[in-house]
Amino acid sequence: MRPEAGNTMTTDGTRRRTPLVLLEAATLLSGAGNGVATVALPWLVLERTGSATAAGVVAAATALPLLVSSLFSGTVVDLIGRRRTAVVSDALSAVSVALIPVVDALLGLNIGWVVVLAALGAVFDPAGLAARETMLPAAAHAAGWRLEQANGVHKAVWGLAFLFGPGVGGVLIAAVGPGNTLWVTAAGFAIAVLLIAAVRLPGAGRPEKPPAGLWTGTVEGLRFVWRDPLLRAIALIMMVLVALYLPVEGVLLPAWFVEQSQPARLGSILMTMSVGTVVGSLASSVAGRLIRRRTLLAVALVATGGALLGLAFLPPYPAMIACAALVGIAYGPVGPLSNYAMQTRTPERLRGRVVGVVTSFAYAAGPAGYLLAGPLVEALGIRTAFLWLAGSVLAAAVVAALLPVLRELDSEPLYPPAPPGETAEPELPVSEQSIPTGPRDPAEQR
Repeated sequence: MRPEAGNTMTTDGTRRRTPLVLLEAATLLSGAGNGVATVALPWLVLERTGSATAAGVVAAATALPLLVSSLFSGTVVDLIGRRRTAVVSDALSAVSVALIPVVDALLGLNIGWVVVLAALGAVFDPAGLAARETMLPAAAHAAGWRLEQANGVHKAVWGLAFLFGPGVGGVLIAAVGPGNTLWVTAAGFAIAVLLIAAVRLPGAGRPEKPPAGLWTGTVEGLRFVWRDPLLRAIALIMMVLVALYLPVEGVLLPAWFVEQSQPARLGSILMTMSVGTVVGSLASSVAGRLIRRRTLLAVALVATGGALLGLAFLPPYPAMIACAALVGIAYGPVGPLSNYAMQTRTPERLRGRVVGVVTSFAYAAGPAGYLLAGPLVEALGIRTAFLWLAGSVLAAAVVAALLPVLRELDSEPLYPPAPPGETAEPELPVSEQSIPTGPRDPAEQR
């Protein structure tokens, strides 16, 4: 890729961490802003209408655009550029959030306006996520970090954002009200825009070889993922795990604690899982130095299923907290290792599309899992349904852990991130490429 102004190395060759710090700070602000919005918007609607149905419509308005746009999000990144996509994503979020109190003051707020503005803010979120993740390898290289270390920190930062975002939102609502909370949130998104705009990394600017079009580019990404055995396996593993796990957080645990009249315990369990995931993500970068990546992923998957099965027995509350912590810690390495696979097996010009395609598999799986969980609870009861789902997670994890293709995680990168300033050789179109299975010619490397 063509080097940009503002090289990530000083003239004496010392490493620079500034791009990585800017990238992670923007990720923290963007994720926390979305976390605040998930609390503030339903609260505002409930305060104005008193209707739980209206609040649900707003929640759907933020979820449905993610499902539709995630498939094309990576192609958008490869079309207009990584930094520009991240800037546009956070700018749209800032504008949509700020417009809610503006519309309220000028026209009077109703459910239609909230739905439209919430959808506007959410539609570009997957593209912003993909853009930041595709910039991560170059930022790690500039800082002199191992890719596994950068991925672990990135996932931990993202987890922290969504861990503290809703809590900050609740505190702000209590202190200044939902309208002013949205102004604070918009300011956070605006700062994220400034941070990302200041990032200077090879490959972050305008693409040299953008895809021919939105649909054509997306098909290229789908084809590439499906033809690469490891990426295909990662995408399917993530899809199955998300479909089976999300109903645990969104249906089964809430149903159990509603039945027990213990909403505070539900919050503690979910927060414990989130904290565990942050810890597991950070620990994965250390564990990657000690054991093979395939072994780490296999252990993480099976341990996640085992801990979830322990939680499914619905033991006494202290034991549930312990199981929840184990679920989060065990699952922590899965995201960083998945990122590593995408980053090291994908050409620079396709990296955005591959991240978008794999992410879209997970987004598509969530609604399917929710549709499965409701009838399962009604037919079998909470405990039995929970055991069935947790047992299915463990069975899927064991099958995934035994897949021979996971050995490719320990192979040499097929497309290692290019050093700053290095110009890559031209690549063949995806339709003319074959998926390499051995060391590549040095002239083809990035």
